[in-house]
Order: sequence, then structure tokens, then C-alpha cells
Amino acid sequence: MSNAPLMPKATAVWLLDNTALTFDQVADFTKMHPLEVRAIADGDAAQGIKGMDPLSNGQLTREEIEKGENNPDYRLRLQESKVVLPPQPKRKGPRYTPVSRRHERPSAILWLLRNHAELKDAQIMRLVGTTKSTIASVRDRTHWNTSALTPIDPVTLGLCSQIELDFEVARAAKEKPIDAAYGGATLLPASETTKKDEYESAEKSSDDLNVDAVFAKLKTLGGKKQDDEE
Repeated sequence: MSNAPLMPKATAVWLLDNTALTFDQVADFTKMHPLEVRAIADGDAAQGIKGMDPLSNGQLTREEIEKGENNPDYRLRLQESKVVLPPQPKRKGPRYTPVSRRHERPSAILWLLRNHAELKDAQIMRLVGTTKSTIASVRDRTHWNTSALTPIDPVTLGLCSQIELDFEVARAAKEKPIDAAYGGATLLPASETTKKDEYESAEKSSDDLNVDAVFAKLKTLGGKKQDDEE
């Protein structure tokens, strides 16, 4: 797997503004999620980030871009660079959130609690970089700014990437116990259905008998009346 370009978001902004590449091509080249690239194109993410030209720093060539524009299935190749980014060490502890973004964490927590209730507190802490007490206050509506909180996607706020969110959601779904499948309604036993049919037939025959008795009685009354008149 080749290294990602320097400043992937800035590179994605430049490619979206200056080329006709598809979202999938840009996402593959910058090693970002296609939904994150779409959010950048719609102006929902990476606001205020200035695009960086990958041609000027030798990470991409004009011929490579033209190949991608002519064939949507073509995947851009990162040019060999003398500078190799060292692998990032595994993060220990909560995620660091810039000071300018910290006031938006409660809104992201509220969004996660409403849309992904299966996430554990530890997972929300990793995604947003918050504490258990803050999550509990947002969940219990005891946060000092509860009345003004609105749920906002943490990816849109730039607190985490779409890949990280999808990973945590998939992980929570695997750990969640599967509910027993509903088997659906079953047929009544033969004793019940047979008993019901016998009852209906008996009731029907009794109704027939009652009707015959009524007509017979009417005929008798009619004959008796005629005899009285005579």
C-alpha cells in the first residue's frame, strides 16, 4: 500500500476544485472515505482549508490526472517521493481535540447517542475525545448547555473521520447480542380447529331447527285465527 499524500484533506480540496475526478478516485488517492470526500465537495467538511496542489510538490503528474478524468475506474498512483512519512504510533488515552473545537463536542456526543445508541462510552470517548462525565451529563440532560445543544455529526465537525466512525459502529454491532428471531404465528392445533367446527355446525343446526319451529308455530296461529272467525 502506497503512502498517502501530504495533507490529504487539502489535497482532496484541490482535486475537487481543479479536476473532474470522481469522489471514489479522490478518496482512493487521499486514503479518505468517499462520504468524507462528498462532504468536502458539499461544503459540509474541511471548511477554511486551502487546497494544496499535488503537482507542485511532485506527488502527482498532469498525465496521471488526465488518465483518471478519461476513465472513472482508473486509480491515481502516487509518485515516488524521497520523503516517507513514519507510521503513526498507536494513540493512548483520549483523542486530543483543538481548543477551538472543544465546545462542539457535546453536540457530537448528542448525535452519537441518538443515532448510534449501541456505542459504548469508551468508543464515544475515542471518537470525540471527551470524558465519561460529559457523556453522562449529555445523556441525562444535566449538561449546563442542554437547552442549546443540537445533534451534529462528528465527521462534519472534524472531530473524527468517517472511517473511524464506521469502524466503531461495526465493532459495536458485532459485540451486541443478537435477539432471538421471531418465529411468526403458528397454526392452531387440530383439537381446537375441530372443536370449533363442531360447535359452528351444532349452532347452525340449532338455528335451522329454531327457524322451522317458528314457521310451524305461525302456521298454527294462522289456522286457529281462521277457526275463530268462522
